This record gives sequence, structure tokens and C-alpha cells, in this order.
Amino acid sequence: MTLGVRAAMIADGHIFLVRHTYMPGWYLPGGGVESGETLLQALTREVREEAGAELDGPAELFGMYRNARAHPNDHVALYVCRSWKDLGVDPRGAEIADIGTFPLDNLPDNTTPATRARIAEMAGAVAPAQDW
Repeated sequence: MTLGVRAAMIADGHIFLVRHTYMPGWYLPGGGVESGETLLQALTREVREEAGAELDGPAELFGMYRNARAHPNDHVALYVCRSWKDLGVDPRGAEIADIGTFPLDNLPDNTTPATRARIAEMAGAVAPAQDW
């Protein structure tokens, strides 16, 4: 089994998204949990690496999802993060092509379907799914 984390960084009706260099679309920042890491340690590391930010409030577990598109035994823990501080480090480079903060009701056209689905679930517009 593989395990990953994603951060829904939401504040003031906006959400922080990333665009990777190796696949199309806008995503919630996140990635794999490394050996020896807790979910929150991985989340903290991924937010730092992909968003150039540090969480300064609680990260609330929203749900666990099976991500069969990545691997039949892959799972993703989705956390809602409402407070963070910008570290003043631009994360764009080899892995991150672009970053942005967007209104929840006006996401970029190429936001991935899974990202849109998770945002709709967090807004209460649809019931949470089991699959990413």
C-alpha cells in the first residue's frame, strides 16, 4: 500500500493550488508519505515544498480516499488547512510549474476533476466519495 497527503489550503473564500511540471492541471498541494513520517509530518513537508508555506494552525483531516488511478493500493489523506504563513520562498522549479490562489467559485479551467470533486465535497455540495 502507498499513502499520500493533500492540503486544501482555504482562507477567505480562496484556495491555494499548484500546477506540476510533469502532469497537466491544477491540484491541491501534496505528495507521498515517506518512510518513517507521520501523515502530519508529510503534510507539513509537502506544504513547505510545494507551496513555500508553513502551517500555523491545525490541519483537520477531512477524509481518506482510495486513489486507484495512481495505483490499486494507493490512498490519500485530505486535510483542510485554514492558517499558514508564506515563507517567502518561491517553490517553482523542477517539480512545481506554477502556484496560485483562486476563488472557490472561480477555479482555473484546467483544475483537475478530482480537485474539483474534493472542493465540492468540502463545500458540502456533494457527499464525500470513497475514491479520489
